[in-house]
Amino acid sequence: MTSKGEKKRSYVLLVLPAVLIYLAVVAFPTIFSVLLSFTNYNGGKIFGNPDIQFVGFKSYIWMFTESTGSFYTSLKNNLLIVAVSVFGQIPLGFMLAYILSRKLIKRGRGLFQATIYLPNVISPVVIGILFSAILIGPNSLYMDILRVFNPDAVFTLSSRPMIPVLFVILWMFTGFYMIIFMANIQRIDPAIIEAARIDGANERQILTRVILPAMTGVIITCSILAIAGSLKTYDLLYAMTGGGPAGQTRVLSIFMYQSAFQGSANYPLANAISTVMVLISIALITITRAVGNIFDEKED
Repeated sequence: MTSKGEKKRSYVLLVLPAVLIYLAVVAFPTIFSVLLSFTNYNGGKIFGNPDIQFVGFKSYIWMFTESTGSFYTSLKNNLLIVAVSVFGQIPLGFMLAYILSRKLIKRGRGLFQATIYLPNVISPVVIGILFSAILIGPNSLYMDILRVFNPDAVFTLSSRPMIPVLFVILWMFTGFYMIIFMANIQRIDPAIIEAARIDGANERQILTRVILPAMTGVIITCSILAIAGSLKTYDLLYAMTGGGPAGQTRVLSIFMYQSAFQGSANYPLANAISTVMVLISIALITITRAVGNIFDEKED
């Protein structure tokens, strides 16, 4: 017989390596980042800077009050990406999954599914460079086509520069959610759908009364993934626009990178931006879960 003490020791031995790795890779850097945001640290003596000093909320105050509005522009762009992800990718991915799962497309289902999912197997950097050549710049494919109809057309990206970016993001990640929804729709017992059809339910009623209620938890999970992914968007945007023109397509992750590694390094500001990103992510995810709980209560 194994004593309780031996069980506890075995649990500790099994769990301890994972806990230590988590503390070293996740917890410590997170806490250290938050602490640095309250200091004047810019490399320390090794880079010829003064000793580290506590300066309070100086970086946060500057971020929220600086005259160029870089933070608010970046935040607005991130929220636009969140909106396109939650209210664009997820509904579109769900409808495509529903069409494919219900076999409303009779021919070419495999090709259609592979075509929608294909962008997910391509590097975001490659997609960013590709669409930059197609949509952005005076010598892009878009401008070449436009000049066929209007030879005097002049390239401009100053009015609504985020539109090409949002279009690419919508196109790129919809297939990811389509696959998730397809896998979960196929888990619904076909007998339930068949019983609803025998009772006289049409396709719309099957969708709204049977499938959607069963997918509430999956939709909430996809929304959380979409929010987290949208707030950390970096590689696609950096390859596509670099945050330009004049910072109009800059997002918080690019703003953080530029603050830390471009020009005069400002590590406290970069860490303050990352802390705010985490807080915004937690707030949006909390709201999403609260909305999901409301729908669950209504179904009960």
